[in-house]
Amino acid sequence: MQHGKKYRAMSEKVDQNKTYSIEEAVQLIQANKIAKFDESIEVHIKTNIDPKKGEQQVRGTVVLPNGTGKSKKIAVITSTAQDEAKKAGADLVGGEEMIEKFAKKINFDVLVATPEMMPKLAKVAKILGPKGLMPNPKTETVTTKIKETVEALKKGKLAYKNDDSGNVHTVVGKISFEETKLAENIKAFIEHFEKSKPAGLKGKFISSITVCSTMGAGIKIKS
Repeated sequence: MQHGKKYRAMSEKVDQNKTYSIEEAVQLIQANKIAKFDESIEVHIKTNIDPKKGEQQVRGTVVLPNGTGKSKKIAVITSTAQDEAKKAGADLVGGEEMIEKFAKKINFDVLVATPEMMPKLAKVAKILGPKGLMPNPKTETVTTKIKETVEALKKGKLAYKNDDSGNVHTVVGKISFEETKLAENIKAFIEHFEKSKPAGLKGKFISSITVCSTMGAGIKIKS
């Protein structure tokens, strides 16, 4: 892949043999902004889990102190808490009638369900699953606590899980954030993530952590 001049200029300023502090990495990223749009800031964590072992899967949720900079469109499917969902600020609210629509159009970022709807959602699991939209108790998107769940998601609660290589990728803010707020978000995510080490994993959990902007070069940071 051929990178542009701005990417190459930034990557030359990054010492690939050095592990930076979070504050140093944020300063480097913000001082070498590449795109004209407000780039997202991403954290990429390489773990030592075996992704083929079910007991070593990593997934969870965290509310970042300063949000992600992106407002998510929240859908709630429920037969018991529709009024509660609407009052909490959910963008789409409905019951079983929503399921047929999912086969035709997905126009939301997160789907929250009350437990009684899960058996009914099974028929669209093959549509929602690959998109990472299937509600799951582990990401707290299957819940009876609709109000606090929707409000937390609106504030910047994010869900993460490992990919097929055992690595985790997530967005923790925007390049336009104040330096301190961006650093706070990165620290909060890493501290939370470190606590999600699977009980069945022996040895070191995290192999390396890299941060970057959407268009920028990766910078290794201390874990």
